[in-house]
Amino acid sequence: MIGILYICTGKYDIFWKKFYTSAEKYFLPGHKKIYFVFTDASRIYAEEKPNIKKIYQETLGWPYNTLLRFEMFLKAEEYLQQCGYLFYLNANIVFTDTVSDDILPANGNEGLLVVKHPGYWDKTNDVFPYDRNPDSLASIASGQGQYYFMGGFNGGQTDAYLQLIKTLKNNIRTDLDKGVIALWHDESHLNKYMLDRNPKILSPAYGYAEGFDLPFEPKVLILKKEKYGGHDYLRNISAKKKKRSVMQRFKNLVHILRTGNK
Repeated sequence: MIGILYICTGKYDIFWKKFYTSAEKYFLPGHKKIYFVFTDASRIYAEEKPNIKKIYQETLGWPYNTLLRFEMFLKAEEYLQQCGYLFYLNANIVFTDTVSDDILPANGNEGLLVVKHPGYWDKTNDVFPYDRNPDSLASIASGQGQYYFMGGFNGGQTDAYLQLIKTLKNNIRTDLDKGVIALWHDESHLNKYMLDRNPKILSPAYGYAEGFDLPFEPKVLILKKEKYGGHDYLRNISAKKKKRSVMQRFKNLVHILRTGNK
């Protein structure tokens, strides 16, 4: 059985119907699928169906709705263990073509799957937006790393992916206890985790950002949030909260300039 992890707190439930209907049609057809939907919505499309498990999750605010996703998943660990594979996908994703069994990672891939980021698939590691803050457990030193992976689609064999979830949950909490937030949140921690591993790597055809011009036929499309009110609207970010977020990034930049750690 395939377990699909999906978060739609706040206004992100607007994407759920398109995600679900496209996944039912195109994502690993022939497999039994169950959707674990973490949401604070009073109702979501087709929630009465037996392959949808709705799990209450209050909105945590930005960036914690994304940063603390691994803690959310562990709330359902008992159910997740009943699946053969687990996959996390961003809320604003739709499937546009068949995603078949050839994506499933084997033991040689350490049971894990990741997707090259559509903005960095053809770039070198000197421009990858890795976290460079040595105080973070997501930090990757200059010169290291061969790929940059998007945080919006990853997964694997259940045992391997649960180990990833637990490790990154602990690493993120350790950072937070020190007052540190990685540059790109959970995505930064994911890239660090994959640094010395050999996951199955998919092309940006499986993470094709809407509006991009890439030499791939899209199978998994990332919808432009601007068409649905924009990032701030979907995240319920007020002007005051946005200012605090900008200040956090400014502090990260100041740290880099002071220490010389890029």
